[in-house]
Amino acid sequence: MMEEPITPQPTLPAMIALLDATMTRIEGAYAPSSIRAYRADFAEFARFCVVRGWLALPALPEHLAAFVDSLTAGGVRSSASIRRAVSGICTVHKLNRLPLPGQDPEVAIAMKRMHRTLGRAAKQAQGIRADLLERLLAGTEADILGLRDRALLQVAYDTLSRRSELVALRIEDIRRHDKPGEPKMTIFLRRSKTDPEGHGRWLHVTDRTAMAVEGWLTALGETEGFLFRGLLRNYIPTAELGVGQINRIFKRMARQANIDDALISRITSHSCRVGAAQDLVSDGASLPQLMNRGRWGKSDTVMRYVEQVGFVA
Repeated sequence: MMEEPITPQPTLPAMIALLDATMTRIEGAYAPSSIRAYRADFAEFARFCVVRGWLALPALPEHLAAFVDSLTAGGVRSSASIRRAVSGICTVHKLNRLPLPGQDPEVAIAMKRMHRTLGRAAKQAQGIRADLLERLLAGTEADILGLRDRALLQVAYDTLSRRSELVALRIEDIRRHDKPGEPKMTIFLRRSKTDPEGHGRWLHVTDRTAMAVEGWLTALGETEGFLFRGLLRNYIPTAELGVGQINRIFKRMARQANIDDALISRITSHSCRVGAAQDLVSDGASLPQLMNRGRWGKSDTVMRYVEQVGFVA
């Protein structure tokens, strides 16, 4: 009698090792933020599968559908977050030349069930518009922390930069101008979410923001490296600023300015980008102008940002 083949039992270390190998292989080809999302979402899916004795790679469609149902019932993730997780899990499969479980009707049904339960509406970050910007600036101190915070906030607002763009700006990419009619300062953005191949883009800032940047650089005492840095114990500069720190800095500035807690809870690292876009619309900017300023690739994203201020394309 032939013996039944032994089915290998999935282990979390084995799944994570395969994930790590996949993520290492795509470094440099995908944005760091995308790789972080793929890693986090697939690791969560792997843990979900392992405790049930299932393989996460390759995953059966019914197992991915069960994962979607679990996230939906958990009530912690938004529908956009769950869509991102499913997309990331399928991307890991695709990169390993495996069938995509997300294309199965079972997963499509689970996604429809999820959308009917959670809805599709995305939570919009609280926009830091000009009036709120002034309140946050007024709440800062005159020390090196205040200098860094004011420069960061104003550059974020003037340039409509994403957090990944802010932390990537470099001192050596600053250009100063003294011709009449020209801005005092421009900063070269080497690459962005919509420019992954690094064609680059010059960002313009107001004269007031240029003065804030100069004040920060004087206190920093550096002529090269990343423009924005972390501050150990609020006064010792580090080599760089992590993307996760932007959100915390903006919220701390709001607390210092005695902003209402309910509003602070909606402030994120995207708030300057949202608020500046809303102010541009209020000042009469057209949709093409707004997309150009914010370096957006899709108009529907812009429309979500400005729907509360009555934008008319």
